[in-house]
Amino acid sequence: MKIERIEVIPIRAELGRHYVGSHYGMKNRCTIITRVYTDQGIVGEAYNADTDEDQYHIVSLIENNLAPRLIGLDASRSEACWSAMLLATFDQLAHRWLTMQAVACVDTAIWDAIGKSLDVPLWKLWGGAHETISIIGIGGYYCTGAPGEISIEDDVRHFVDLGVAGMKFKIGGRTPQEDAERMKIAVASAPADFFFSVDANQGYTLAEALEFARLTEDVVSLRWFEEPCRWYNDIRSMHDFRLISGIPVSAGQSEISRHGMSHLINSGAIDISNFDASWGGGPTEWRRVAAHAAIHDMGVGHHEEAHLSIHLLASVPHGTCIEVFHPDRDPIYWNMIENLPTINNGEVAAPLGAGLGLNLDADYIKRYRVDK
Repeated sequence: MKIERIEVIPIRAELGRHYVGSHYGMKNRCTIITRVYTDQGIVGEAYNADTDEDQYHIVSLIENNLAPRLIGLDASRSEACWSAMLLATFDQLAHRWLTMQAVACVDTAIWDAIGKSLDVPLWKLWGGAHETISIIGIGGYYCTGAPGEISIEDDVRHFVDLGVAGMKFKIGGRTPQEDAERMKIAVASAPADFFFSVDANQGYTLAEALEFARLTEDVVSLRWFEEPCRWYNDIRSMHDFRLISGIPVSAGQSEISRHGMSHLINSGAIDISNFDASWGGGPTEWRRVAAHAAIHDMGVGHHEEAHLSIHLLASVPHGTCIEVFHPDRDPIYWNMIENLPTINNGEVAAPLGAGLGLNLDADYIKRYRVDK
């Protein structure tokens, strides 16, 4: 199954509002569709990444740096293909974070081709631990007063009505006191069996994260606290936070390799590995991290991208739950995929189609395709 050519299609959908997290904002939802064509007529197709300004840089990396290394290689030899692409990261003057995203795009499409060649969904090929997996929503973005924004109450009720098991609520961009009040509103808007986690996106100091935990301990039993502390000392701070607060800590989306994740895992800083395959080199690298986490009896999650994470998390015994945004926050997922899984009692069934099992809407791709 030799690789003949690689096609890359950047997609950008403008959002109806400015979504603000702790210290960042999103006005567009972007992705990159990657197609790997083989001499057997099998086409591996995937979509990855959530980068706006750097979209063209990633596309250029795939077309000009990765594709020439892969043409002629056997796509079924995933490790050989991945090792060939890794050479592109050795340029110390390049942005490795973007290069690893480019590797992820191609690696995911290669795995889709492998699954299709064997007529097996990837979650089964990678282990098949679970036929269903829990699903949660991501919300709680800060309001800026702009048109189109929804209240915390309506945000929570949307996910409750959607049928997901719980919600990851955004904090870290205000004082712990203000965020605690927002958390109280969210909890009051949901039924008792709807669980919450929070995500500070590295927005708090250790003292602030502990203060938020103290202020909300009588309000909600958090399933986990994601990226509670500032990036420059996050390993030490998260280690201390989880021991002092007793709240499980999730982190890893800001790492781009198994080597970075090994420091998090070995240091006792986290309870859940939240490594992102689309930011850190693809499913090949994610599965290495998951194996390391299993040695430490640690759960594994995945930063958004439910169409991919459903396969990764269903494949291993220690998978936690997949994440979805509100349709207004991620119109690509809710509109480009024609065969979305049905949510039933907080869970979705793993896909039965070969590879990733995605049916992508050609008209949607044509409409939102962007060119240089």
